[in-house]
Order: sequence, then structure tokens, then C-alpha cells
Amino acid sequence: MTKIIIKVAILLFSTLNASLAQELTWKKLTTEPYAGKQDDITFVDENTGWYVNGYGKIFHTTDGGTTWEKQIEQKGTFFRTIAFVDKNVGFAGTVGTDYFPNVTDTIPLYGTKDGGKTWKPVTYKGPYVKGLCAIDVVKEQYINHGKIDYKTHLFAVGRVGSPANIMISHDGGNTWSSKSMNANCKMLFDIKMFDKNDGIACAATSEDISQSNALILKTSDGGTTWQKVYQSSRPFETTWKVSFPSKDVGYVTIQSYNPDPNVKQQRVAKTTDGGKTWIEINLVEDNTAREFGIGFIDENHGFVGTMNNGFETKDGGITWQKIDLGRACNKIRIYKDEKGKVYGYGIGVNVLKL
Repeated sequence: MTKIIIKVAILLFSTLNASLAQELTWKKLTTEPYAGKQDDITFVDENTGWYVNGYGKIFHTTDGGTTWEKQIEQKGTFFRTIAFVDKNVGFAGTVGTDYFPNVTDTIPLYGTKDGGKTWKPVTYKGPYVKGLCAIDVVKEQYINHGKIDYKTHLFAVGRVGSPANIMISHDGGNTWSSKSMNANCKMLFDIKMFDKNDGIACAATSEDISQSNALILKTSDGGTTWQKVYQSSRPFETTWKVSFPSKDVGYVTIQSYNPDPNVKQQRVAKTTDGGKTWIEINLVEDNTAREFGIGFIDENHGFVGTMNNGFETKDGGITWQKIDLGRACNKIRIYKDEKGKVYGYGIGVNVLKL
């Protein structure tokens, strides 16, 4: 009798989870129109967030995206990535010059200490960084005079179109250093650090897209050295964005720029051992479905943005269903509050909320 009750309870719990998963749908938010793909969005809680675009604009919301305030408009700047440590301290990276037209700003990173009201160029030690595509924030717990506190580490990488560089701060963004990664790769698109030492980077083997393979690198010494853990076997490919719903399971989008219309299969890289090894899983057969952002709620339930629409999986990438994520959803950020409630935001041509 006890076994029957347990089985019924498990069945009811599974049904409830499935029902909750089905209720999680994306909705388009009302934002200022933008002609192309916007690249990054970040939140420090369900209500407080920022997004950036290539017009040199940064927008801020305090009501979960219902309304947005333009904090800065800087012509000649192409903001590519943004991250905040808390409600006050944040950083915005630019793609740099010689890639997109009408971009003149040569400063790779800006910082704010007042929630985005004012932004100033960030100084750093090391080689010149031409542009950035992603910033990751790692908070390390420690005991500070008998109380739990956090040390904040920041890692920024770029760029699309080369060259490949990394910027690192171990003091919450007060000081930064840079390092060339051209010996490991020629383009960098995203970074995920599990802690201050271990993480992976999304890269490409060549700045010539016709010769490029998708590439994933892994570090265990905080970015001092990197090892190749995945490389695609096909030309015209790069990686793009990464999502790790757990420390073991992660996913990376693979972009194909192959001009042959017969090359249709789109793929995602997946790891189940914390990034040590990767396999390719199929997304869809469609040569126009160039992949961009990726975000997972848990090890099985996640989303991918492509040039034309989005895709959702609830079985770890075995099957995918087409969903509306707008066009070119480039960054998908999934969060959980203190009670475990899931919420998320995505950005591409549109800004979306989960």
C-alpha cells in the first residue's frame, strides 16, 4: 500500500512539474524599436535590469521590463555586452572598430557605480583589447570577520571578427588586467566560469569564416592557460553562446555560415561532465536557422534563439519544438529567485520575458 502511495505521489509531482513547465511562455516587451539584432540583457533581480544595443544605448528598468528608461546614448559606440554585480556596480563592453560600419569607439569596457546613471571608461593593464562580446560574474563566498561575504570576480572575452582577448578582475571590477588569447583561438564569443579558476569559453579557430571550426576551450587556472575540449569538423562554423543549468550539464550553440543551401543541419554542443567532453546534438534541418542565444532552466528544459524563431526542448535536446522568441534572440538569461521561482529575459530584435 505504501509503495502505491509513493508511486501516486511521484506521478502527481511529475504531472505538476510538466504543467508548470508548460505555463512558462515568453512574451514580447514594449521597447524602443531597433532595426537589427540587439545583443545583451542582464538582471540583478526580477525587476531590476539593463539591456544594450548597437546604437550606443543602454536602457534600464525597475519594474521587470514594463517600462524602460534610456540611460545613455553614445553615437559611434556599439554596446555588445552588459553585466551587473549589484544594483549599482556594472560594466558594459563594446564590439570595437573595424567590424560594423559607423563604429568609432575604441574603448572596450565602460563601468558604472551608480546603477547606470553615469558610465566611465575602464582602465586595465595588459595588451590592447579591441572589443568584447561577453562578461561573466562569479561571486566567491568567504568568511569576513565572522560573517559570510563575497569576493566578486569578473571575466570578459571578445571578439567576433578577431582578435581574441580576455579581461579579468578579481576585486569586483576595481582593477582589470588583459591577456591575448590569439594563441588558443582567433575569435571569442562567450565565457562561463564556475568559480575563479574553472570555466569554458566559446571560440572559433580562424578569423576567416570559410576556414573556421567551432571551438570550445576550458581553463582550470583562471584563464592563464586553456585547453581545447571540442572542435567541429566542418568549415564555416563558430560557437556562439553557452548555458550551464548545472555544473555538469551545459550547452553551446554552434553557428553555421556555410553558403551551400544543401547544408541544412544545425547542431548544439552538449556536455554532461562539466565541459571536459562534448557531443553534438541536432537542433533542426534548416539552412536559414542560424543559432544565437541559449538558456536552460534545468538540465533538460531549455531554449535556443535562431535567425528566424526560437526552439524549446524538455528532454535535454533529444527533441525540439519551434516557439516564438522573435528574430535573432541573441542572449537568453534564466534566473531563479530565493524561493526557486524561475524567470528569464531574452534579447534580439525584440526584448522578451519568461
